[in-house]
Amino acid sequence: MMMNVQRSFMTASGGEKVTRESGTLYLVGTPIGNLEDMTFRAIRTLKEVGLIAAEDTRQTRKLLTHFEISTRLVSYHEHNKEASGVELIRLLEEGQSIALVSDAGLPAISDPGVDLVKAAVEREIAVVPIPGANAALSALIISGLPTERFTFLGFPPRERKGLNEWLLRNRKQQGTIICYESPHRVVKTLTAMLEQWGDRPVAMVRELTKRHEEAARGTISECLEWLSEHSPLGEYCLVIGEGSDRDAAGLDEDERPWWSELDIAEHVSRYEEETGDRKEAIKRAAVDRGLPKRDVYNEIMRK
Repeated sequence: MMMNVQRSFMTASGGEKVTRESGTLYLVGTPIGNLEDMTFRAIRTLKEVGLIAAEDTRQTRKLLTHFEISTRLVSYHEHNKEASGVELIRLLEEGQSIALVSDAGLPAISDPGVDLVKAAVEREIAVVPIPGANAALSALIISGLPTERFTFLGFPPRERKGLNEWLLRNRKQQGTIICYESPHRVVKTLTAMLEQWGDRPVAMVRELTKRHEEAARGTISECLEWLSEHSPLGEYCLVIGEGSDRDAAGLDEDERPWWSELDIAEHVSRYEEETGDRKEAIKRAAVDRGLPKRDVYNEIMRK
């Protein structure tokens, strides 16, 4: 069986020289907030390549301006990746060296860069990482949760059905789980986790490396209580610890609570039909889900 083996060696100046005629695709890590996290190697690489492909050219241009980098900038993102990717591969095969960057952090992590890397590897084009900041690993190491085994799951699905399936699929994962979530959905996602996984330890980390960096640690229910008093702001990195043996094994279908497939409004509606009292229905639903009554009330009022 033929193996695709990539080898490179260092030049006298410290730069990489790849032993092939085609260009090199550099995956360049950029700061996730604090510009001081930009490495000397990343700056040099961005200056030396023939082209920089960026997820958001406006955001990247600010970075390039700050470090006085004048390399040509083109766009490569989720909505143009097919057409742009073909052109970038063509340039690489012609000998052009290209740097790929995301808005922040390492490219190809929860962004379309992974497709470009795959295409480059399939064509035996050299791919070289230029390490830098990463939100998931930064959150993990300050979480206080075990780090010897972990799983990164990206962004959870947005829709309730997809989220429930995602939670069901991953509830037996061993080790620490890391995922990203937006401030608009973090309460819904944590609530669903509480329902499906139980009250596990969690660290909610946001604004990493920035002025208002924050890590809130506790159980899922305690973090939901925190969010009821502190409005979610900024994208969150959620670091979730393992549950009890029972949680890890997962509940059988007949052991899951009757309301596990319902959203909060449907949950309240069932109790309201039963009791004829909306306040009592909200109270019962809040107890079931381990949420403050105010959160349940606010959720149904948004419907």
